[in-house]
Amino acid sequence: MRLGPLILILVTAAAWPAEAQVADSNVAVPMRDGVTLRATVMRPDRTGRFPVLVYRTPYGQLDAIRGYTTFAAAVERGYAVVAVDVRGRYLSAGDFDPYRQEGKDGYDTIEWAAAQAWSTGDVGTFGLSYPGAVQWLAAVEHPPHLKAMAPAMTFSKPNNFWYAGGVTDLSWPAWIWLNIAPDVRRRLQLSGPATYRDASQTWEKLRLGIANRLPITAVPEIDQVAPWFKEWYSHGPDDPWWDWAELRNKYSRVGAAVLNLSGWHDDNYGPEGAVTNQLGLLATRANEPDPRSFLILGPWVHGVAGANDRTPSAKSGERVFGAAAGIDYDGEILRFMDHYLKGTANGVGAASRVRVFVMGENVWRTAATWPLPGTTKVTFHLTNRALTQTPPADGSRRSVTSNPAKPIVDPYGDRAGAHDYRALAGRRDVLVYQTAPLARDLRVVGTIVARLTIETTAPSVDVWVKLLDVAPDGTAWNVMSAGLDVIRLPAGPIGVPRTATLEDMLTGNLFKRGHRIRVVVMNSFMPNFGRNPQTGRSETVETGTAAARFSVLTGPTTPSTLTLPVLP
Repeated sequence: MRLGPLILILVTAAAWPAEAQVADSNVAVPMRDGVTLRATVMRPDRTGRFPVLVYRTPYGQLDAIRGYTTFAAAVERGYAVVAVDVRGRYLSAGDFDPYRQEGKDGYDTIEWAAAQAWSTGDVGTFGLSYPGAVQWLAAVEHPPHLKAMAPAMTFSKPNNFWYAGGVTDLSWPAWIWLNIAPDVRRRLQLSGPATYRDASQTWEKLRLGIANRLPITAVPEIDQVAPWFKEWYSHGPDDPWWDWAELRNKYSRVGAAVLNLSGWHDDNYGPEGAVTNQLGLLATRANEPDPRSFLILGPWVHGVAGANDRTPSAKSGERVFGAAAGIDYDGEILRFMDHYLKGTANGVGAASRVRVFVMGENVWRTAATWPLPGTTKVTFHLTNRALTQTPPADGSRRSVTSNPAKPIVDPYGDRAGAHDYRALAGRRDVLVYQTAPLARDLRVVGTIVARLTIETTAPSVDVWVKLLDVAPDGTAWNVMSAGLDVIRLPAGPIGVPRTATLEDMLTGNLFKRGHRIRVVVMNSFMPNFGRNPQTGRSETVETGTAAARFSVLTGPTTPSTLTLPVLP
């Protein structure tokens, strides 16, 4: 299941950190509208002022402190750390309105931390998923004392957050049921599961039924605990209402140094958010000697595994990458903060601004810019069942029946990461194109663009383009997370060729000599994403579906291509 923008914190039995420190619990943090948030403040047990790291979470500050090593490591390094329950969650007052409240509340929390007697006034923020998203929402409010931030595995735009390429993200009911509803039920004294464990047991009975409902907003099980869910999906992906969650037009408001971190198999956002934010920041800071923005992309899924807060080192899903794939998450964050909050001359400002892991080769590449220097664009043409660099001389058409009543289902469900998707090629409702065995290694790192000429008997259709690395033994690894590889064609004339352009596809993968590059074109990928009813109406309001003929056209006048960023 694509669990939406969150990290399931693995809480351990560890006690409060034992290092010499002061820990103040239930500290009041006032907001501008009179609501009081509650925080735990940890700082070194000595007299003085300290730079401050702020961590804001909807998942419980106490669980975060016990579950992650970053807090204790930061105190040992000479920081004060403020861990805050966001508005309406756990110890904090107010009503929870996910994400929409976090800009102003984040600003107020940062400025409160800067004004405390134990603070130097220099504030940084850290965290991933929701605790990463809140950093961006606060940063675009331009709090004057925010000097550095490390948002990991987060977003840049609503259309890769609540939607994916215009397709609804069906992970939100799971996120609500498992991570939000138990605390809401306790607060409002509602019946139903009041712990994550109990919610998990009941969710197994609900998950497939909820995913298959039309409209997708027909989820009365969460109406009381999440009234905002229906409000979200009363707004389409291009509705101006979403501007509060749009970062791409606000980078000039951000004054902090930024460390962007994500993973090729982050099943919640993918690396698009980190890459887009990096490029947007650099564009607004082009004239600065140190543009203060960095990018790390690894072969990871969403989140930090285990209680020691280190990025997984051995594999993603079923694909093994080895120890080289790991990083010291705490060390990366604190070294970055040392430079920009303490002024430590540790080389961070002069370091390579981009570090990316190349899967298959299993090595890190570093550079000053993105795309990586030396990248060239290599175009492959879809023709009949082949994927070739030679343009086809003649036109062709391949067709399947797209039936949203019988959608294509991800066989790996909620198991994120790289998996063997060879079985997709055996389906009658997909179109497969692949190269001959490669004569030499092909190193693909960066943004992939797919442009397909489509014809359909439906007014609107979804186009999924799955890119797979096929080994000689038939293993077919997905090289990116689902959600970046889909686009919804809006309602248009039936039976007229149209172009579907996918521009958010990102990976770093070495397609080895003897391997094949495979493209699978399909129209759905349940249960983690919505299906297009193909009636001309969105799944947010539609109750029925319609089957349709779906065709991919190739040839000189109806080209369908895949353009890869290739490194020598």
